[in-house]
Amino acid sequence: MNILVTGGAGYIGSHTVRALVNKKHRVVVLDNLSKGHPAAVKEIELVRGDTSDRQLLKRLLTGCNIEAVMHFAASSLVGESVRLPSDYYRNNVVNGLTLLDAAVEAGVRYFVFSSTAAVYGEPIEVPITENHPATPLNPYGATKLALEGAMRWYGEAYGLRYTSLRYFNAAGADPAGDIGEDHEPETHLIPLVMKAALGLIPQLEIFGDDYPTPDGTCVRDYIHVNDLADAHILALEAMAGGAGSNIYNLGNGNGYSVLEVIETAKAVTGSSIPVKYAARRAGDPAVLVAGSERIKDELGWRPAFPGLREIIETAWRWHSNHPGGYEK
Repeated sequence: MNILVTGGAGYIGSHTVRALVNKKHRVVVLDNLSKGHPAAVKEIELVRGDTSDRQLLKRLLTGCNIEAVMHFAASSLVGESVRLPSDYYRNNVVNGLTLLDAAVEAGVRYFVFSSTAAVYGEPIEVPITENHPATPLNPYGATKLALEGAMRWYGEAYGLRYTSLRYFNAAGADPAGDIGEDHEPETHLIPLVMKAALGLIPQLEIFGDDYPTPDGTCVRDYIHVNDLADAHILALEAMAGGAGSNIYNLGNGNGYSVLEVIETAKAVTGSSIPVKYAARRAGDPAVLVAGSERIKDELGWRPAFPGLREIIETAWRWHSNHPGGYEK
């Protein structure tokens, strides 16, 4: 199948591109490289451009006979979204609609969307299933939910079939060790723990030690990036096989606290990890754990990396071999 992957040079996008190529799909990557890295998609057709460019989208979608779109391109920092809601609505919603319009016009049949557990907001029950109320606490989650709503109506009006995948905490790296997580600034816990283990930052900041959890730190559900990639392909294959549009959570269903992540990382790296406690961050729920039974039951998805240690081992392989990331 001919597939356009927006944001395909980014962290999750590049791992999905690799999985698609391994499945013999023809992939075209569209990325403005504000966050992505050309080195993450070597030997893949990479077009530098933006989803706001309707004419470029039209040329790519028609000229490459694109049958499916996987849409990763987005602004994704929660704190930044609170400070700059206009930027997030413009990039995640307005540009998302531009992409949907171009896809419909070009006769694209399938659309797989990179969504987020941030659409749920403060959980009222754990694990969180797809039936949990969607009441996002920040513009990032709100903009992802807005595009999900648009996809529903586009599906009804134009026949575009879509799957929205709501990730919990993406982590790890391809076991080959040649592609991985490289953000600037870095806000995710596991890569920050890796940087502390390597001595690249003086200490790891822990936000809050008084949550109603066993050790007082936040609990999160970590899912390996390759397991996310596999879910995208399963979703596409299901739609190509006749399945309708759907929404799925993606997580391992296990919660680990910040301190558990640090202790596991110490065991994997053999390094000390200095920490500094700070006040809670506004909007950080105590516990976020996924209920992912729907995608397991309906698509047969099974995580290949269900344990925290194996996820951290792959992250360590990447970070220890690429302490400066891709291009430094």
